[in-house]
Formats: sequence, structure tokens, C-alpha cells
Amino acid sequence: MYHLFLFSGGFLIGLVVAIPIGPVNLICIRRTLSYGTLSGFLSGLGGALGDGVFAAVTAFGLTAISQLIEGYSQYLQLLGGIMLLGFGLTVFQTDVSVLRDAEGGPIRRERPPSLLRMMLSTFALTIANPATLFGFTALFTGLGSLAGEGTTYMEAGVTVLGVIAGSTSWWFMLTTFVGIFHGHIDTGVMRTINHVFGVLVSASGAVVLGNLVLGMT
Repeated sequence: MYHLFLFSGGFLIGLVVAIPIGPVNLICIRRTLSYGTLSGFLSGLGGALGDGVFAAVTAFGLTAISQLIEGYSQYLQLLGGIMLLGFGLTVFQTDVSVLRDAEGGPIRRERPPSLLRMMLSTFALTIANPATLFGFTALFTGLGSLAGEGTTYMEAGVTVLGVIAGSTSWWFMLTTFVGIFHGHIDTGVMRTINHVFGVLVSASGAVVLGNLVLGMT
């Protein structure tokens, strides 16, 4: 019963971390519209695995790793900001004319990136946000001190699995929902979506880099 409580608490944490609309959510939605539900879901899975890494660092009390991440936080923020800017510009400039024959049907480009590359890109974006680590610490402490000193490795592992399951469930629900309605999107709508998403993702990168510069002054 206690393990079920830990898993449920971790599941809730995974949902809380994944649901807010941010760069990874935008990327998953856009990839679902462009390449299909599987591509969008695997992109989300990369984010879920990234959340799992931070959850493991928190739950297992890996102080050395936590300090290492904190020590390189500026470099990670720089990397994450550049990645977001680059991805946003790529999305904004994407030529959707190749989708014209697919209007009313599955929207896919001729040569989509590999599924592994999609998953690794969102994993990297998640890991490049060290603020998530501190968010996990606060959530774990708030939900019954799940990362307390008396936690065993088994209990910590169950909690981490719950976090990954919660985050993964969100990505599955999101991409399935978006995938169901992709047939109502034509090239004109897709072009608008690309422009809006491109600006939002690039703006996220600019905010990350702006905060980094302000923090250094």
C-alpha cells in the first residue's frame, strides 16, 4: 500500500511537471501535426525520460550529481536557449507546400527526422533546464517528503517510475488528442501554426538567454 502511495505521488508529480504549456509541449504538438501521433508521442517520451533523470537525482538523494548540474547551470541554460532559438527558427521557415496533397489527411513531410532523433532532442531540452531539478525538489518535499532521508532505494525507484508514468501519460493523451483532429488542418492552417509555434519557441529561447545574461550582470 505504501508503494502504491509513492507511485501515485510520483505519477501526480509527473503530470504537474509535464502539463504546463512550454517549449516541449509546443514541439510535441507541432510534430504530431507534421509527422503523426507516434512522432509526437516519442518526442514527449524524451521529455518524460528527462523528467525521470531529475526525479532520480532528487529521490535517490544524489547530492554530487545535483551539485554538478547546479555548477554547470549557466552552460546548460546557454545550450537550452540556443537549441530553442534554432528549433523555433527552423519551424518558422518550414516549407509546408509539400503537404498540399495531404490536406484533409495525415500531415507529414517527405523526409521526417528519425524517431530516435526526435526523442533525443526533447530529452536534451529537458535536461538543459536545471530549474526543473529544483522544481522536483520542491514537489517531492511538498508531497509528504517523498525524498526524505529514510527513503529506501526501492521506495525511491517506485517514486521515479511514477514520475515517468505520469509524464508519459500526459504526452500520450496530448498527442492522441491532437492526432485525432489533424484531418481538419490544411496547409494554410499548418503554415500559421508553424509561424506561431516558431515565434513562441524562439521567444522561450530568448527568455532563457535573457535571464542568463541578467543573472551574470
